[in-house]
Amino acid sequence: MRGQTAPKDVSSSSNPSLLLSLNPATLRRDFPILERLVHGKPLVYLDNGATSQKPRAVINAISGFFENGCANIHRGVHLLSGEATQAYDRARATICQAMGAARPDELVFVRGTTEAINLVSRSWGDLHVRAGDEILLTEMEHHANIVPWQFLARRAGATIRVLPITPEGALDLDKLPSLLTDKTRLFAFTHVSNVLGTVNPATELCRIARERGITTLVDGAQAVPHGPVNVGEIGCDFYVFSGHKMFGPDGIGVLYGRGKLLSSLPPWQGGGDMVERVSFEESTFRPPPDRYEAGTPNISGAIGLGSAFDYHALLNWPELREHEHALAAAAHEALLSIPGVKIQGTVPGKAPVVSFTMDGIHPHDIGTILDSEGVAIRAGNHCAQPLMARLGIQSSARASFACYNTLEEVETLAKAVRKAHRYFG
Repeated sequence: MRGQTAPKDVSSSSNPSLLLSLNPATLRRDFPILERLVHGKPLVYLDNGATSQKPRAVINAISGFFENGCANIHRGVHLLSGEATQAYDRARATICQAMGAARPDELVFVRGTTEAINLVSRSWGDLHVRAGDEILLTEMEHHANIVPWQFLARRAGATIRVLPITPEGALDLDKLPSLLTDKTRLFAFTHVSNVLGTVNPATELCRIARERGITTLVDGAQAVPHGPVNVGEIGCDFYVFSGHKMFGPDGIGVLYGRGKLLSSLPPWQGGGDMVERVSFEESTFRPPPDRYEAGTPNISGAIGLGSAFDYHALLNWPELREHEHALAAAAHEALLSIPGVKIQGTVPGKAPVVSFTMDGIHPHDIGTILDSEGVAIRAGNHCAQPLMARLGIQSSARASFACYNTLEEVETLAKAVRKAHRYFG
């Protein structure tokens, strides 16, 4: 389309602690599902923004727990319970080190990003947000980072305010100073847009908010899959993400909370394993993270997520980020050569997410034709209806890449989109 160009490739900074240099062809051998056929054709999996595929190491860690060490954790006096507890705690410690948190007890295991945000909305929000206060979001947020704050605003009598985006899909930071006021209690924003691929300057945004005494929550669901994220360097109060988008199992995620802040909050669910003492008159609660993990947790999920972080740490992310940027740039160029295609989000250095529309063709029809060619993409509003309204569309097709995708798969994507154009054109 006129006026659109592919985004420039921006190389990531080097990280000498990541030692293995594995090319995508080598990585693909670690992911058994990538060997299967779909409708008789090789699977081209480009729906990584919804969920990533799992390496054998993660699959083996989960099956190994059920085959050899399945037991409930904490307070068990038998061997299997002790081993399960150690594995669960080891997973938390692994993620703590990878995320740059100060201590493992700053990390709470939850079902995923959505539950983490709801936890903060209830536990922190009900304690700190009052009538007349303001909560600042951005125009590119996922529903999971909108709806819980709407619930909180209604409970408290607070107001939601929104930081707009530019036509290219970046946050309009010129508008930020006027939106951060003495009434702002929280600034919640996505680290990486699941629709646009925009990588927001999380460290700078958190610094600006912190200087004004404003609490920050960063939705990292789309950031953690594409390389190490250090919450200490970002300087956020809360950081949330889901395991299933970064090689881990579903039903498990993490809420990071700054130590002193997390320790000052009440639990949001009651039950077993989060209490110190219980009587019919009152109960007292254990310190974080236990007070936020009521009941039997997703033990196998936590172990699988720890294994995913172990695998993640083996990869040479500076090289793989360059590869992912190259995939996104190639997809932009190939798709823009097809008549009627428009890409949403053209900010340089974007994550490998390419959302697009085609004149006269519904995204669901695009997705169906691509599926017939073995190409798996996402089609819909991507749980971002306010952003869709801002873009002037109802839905889009989205190809989202991971480190195991290849340039040959970009070519297959483009051929399948051209087939859709011929079919409907």
